[in-house]
Amino acid sequence: MNERAFPASGGEVIITSHRPELSPLQPEVQQSSVLLNYWRVLNRWRWVIVGGIVLGLVAGIVITLMMTRMYNASVTLEISREDNRLVSVRNTDNSPGTVDLEFYQTQYGLLKSRSLAERVARELHLGDDTHFFTLFRARVASPNGALTPDTRTKLEREAASILLQHVVVTPGRASRLVTVSFESPDPAFSAQVVNAWVRDFIQSNLERKFAATAFARDFLEQRLRETRQHLDDSERRLVDYARKERIISVAPSGETGVTSDAERSLAADDLSAQNGALAAATSDRIKAESRWRQAVASPGLPEDLSNPTLSALRQQRAVVAADYSKMIAQFTPAYPLALALFAQGKQLDEAIAREEARVRNAIKSDYLANSRREEAQAAQVEQLKTAVLDVRRRSIQYNIYQRDVDTNRSLYDGLLQRYKEIGVAGGVGANNVSIVDAAEIPEKPSRPRPLLNVFLALLSGLAAGIAVAFGLEQIDESISEPADLERALSLPVLGTIPRLEGESPMEALQDRTSNVAEAYLSVQTSLLFSTAQGMPKSLVVTSTRPSEGKSTSAFAIAQAMARQGTATLLIDGDMRSPSVHSLFQSRNVIGLSNLLSSGAALSDVVNKSQIDGLSFVTSGALPPNAAELLSGTRMREVIAEALRQFDYVVIDAPPVMGIADAPLIANCVAGIVFVVESHGARSRLVKMAIARLLSAHGRLLGSILTKFNAERADVNYGYFYGYGYGKS
Repeated sequence: MNERAFPASGGEVIITSHRPELSPLQPEVQQSSVLLNYWRVLNRWRWVIVGGIVLGLVAGIVITLMMTRMYNASVTLEISREDNRLVSVRNTDNSPGTVDLEFYQTQYGLLKSRSLAERVARELHLGDDTHFFTLFRARVASPNGALTPDTRTKLEREAASILLQHVVVTPGRASRLVTVSFESPDPAFSAQVVNAWVRDFIQSNLERKFAATAFARDFLEQRLRETRQHLDDSERRLVDYARKERIISVAPSGETGVTSDAERSLAADDLSAQNGALAAATSDRIKAESRWRQAVASPGLPEDLSNPTLSALRQQRAVVAADYSKMIAQFTPAYPLALALFAQGKQLDEAIAREEARVRNAIKSDYLANSRREEAQAAQVEQLKTAVLDVRRRSIQYNIYQRDVDTNRSLYDGLLQRYKEIGVAGGVGANNVSIVDAAEIPEKPSRPRPLLNVFLALLSGLAAGIAVAFGLEQIDESISEPADLERALSLPVLGTIPRLEGESPMEALQDRTSNVAEAYLSVQTSLLFSTAQGMPKSLVVTSTRPSEGKSTSAFAIAQAMARQGTATLLIDGDMRSPSVHSLFQSRNVIGLSNLLSSGAALSDVVNKSQIDGLSFVTSGALPPNAAELLSGTRMREVIAEALRQFDYVVIDAPPVMGIADAPLIANCVAGIVFVVESHGARSRLVKMAIARLLSAHGRLLGSILTKFNAERADVNYGYFYGYGYGKS
């Protein structure tokens, strides 16, 4: 048992329907994929989409034929970031030399500026040209007589606005090239305008540079005069103060004209020289003191070895000592020659002692002289230090004046150099914009493009058709195919009955090989598996509204069951608009109304049909209120009595909507077969009708889709052709 919810006016209604368990040979139909649903919608509304494509194509062709032929002329420019100057001077602005986006965006903005458009309009005299405004279909009041300056200016502005609307600036990707194009109905005029546009842009660029150079020159001239005056005043203050304070500075040796930090005062120069002399004197004194201390501490000195006099005396003393030793070896010391040698040796010893003393006295004198020189140099350095400190004290203001002079001189030199560069650059007059390809008169129109327009029209028509198709799908509530019953209503489909063309349903049902007879036989087969116990013994066939084929379906089901060899009774339960008697071509004299009202016996109202096993009961006389007859228990008694005499009872009930008869009958039977007309019933009404039946505790078995046209279906239901299989 499956429960399904249908929205109703009173809230949500739970629908309970009984469906048999499917065998492995009867797989349940799965929900279609999203793409398949989209294809179903497109296939269903294919003629709407085809109509949209056709309308779009026709509109595209008509619009293309009505469009004015436009001709596009273009010029290719090269815009360099740096100026192409013939001399190596710096640019007048302070922007960096690298390529940046800001510079090129500025150039593109200048190419689309209103001032440039007005300049072109003035150059081409477009304000006086009525043909120009006619060419672009501009509504401009033609002045009477000669143009006044104000009127001409106004017309030139309007012409500039028109030019700006048709000028396109297209930068080249990753390059310095820029394409400027203009489009108009006249090819020659397009080339003329775009060439004038680029020419005036280059000219205005040069004029801006010249104007900037002239302004810079005037500004620098004024600044040079002021800076020169400041430099002269600062130099005078510096010289006067130096003379007053007697501050004399000299340049380093080998350099002339050097000022500022390179200059030094005379006192500082002398202090530097005396400080060097003091260091030399100290070094000499230390050396002399070291020699003197060595002479005092040691009997032998290095100077003794290098003294030639001492060397000669010591050599003679050695000879005399050797001769004396030989002499005393042969004679006594009193020997006269021995005494003479002894006396000579003593004299030489005294001479050596005197010479050594003289050397030591010389070392001491040198030490004392160096000490006195060091002391004198130290005193001189101290005096010079005092003088330097005094000069530095007096040079504080001097240095202030000196820095002022240096600053003014540097500023003056820089301004003078810049002034010379601007003069040279302004005289050259080079430009950073050049024309690569000039505009030529176009031979073919740029617009319209027939093939492109037709292609876009086809796409637009296709898109519009698809949009309309999905819109119609959203607002369309009709049930057109079996899948709609499963998808929109969640109803099991018992069968689908094809539409008949040129043949009545009764005639088709009499032919057992007809498509209709085969379809209802398929319905009867589905009913056999509708419950676990097989086909219900009592059935009611109803629909949402009249003329959906419920009476024909009730007759066909009853006929199919009778042909299976079962005793079947067909009851006309529609006591408001009966139709069963007309199907059997019988009179409607006594029937169901008599059973329910007068207590007539069932055998009195049952009629035999020409079909074996099939009997029928007409509706009988039309009662004043059929619902009152059906609201009692008599209807259940009639069905119970009929089932005792017949195997199956099929009731043709009235439509559900608007009357209460069908729900009352549905409450008395074992199953309900709901008939839905293809492309006739609306899903919202069908939901309401089913909700009414289920609220009466009816047991819904499934639905039958009638009057189905497979050729209009959203998908290919080719299996319908199988109903006629084997006829030939």
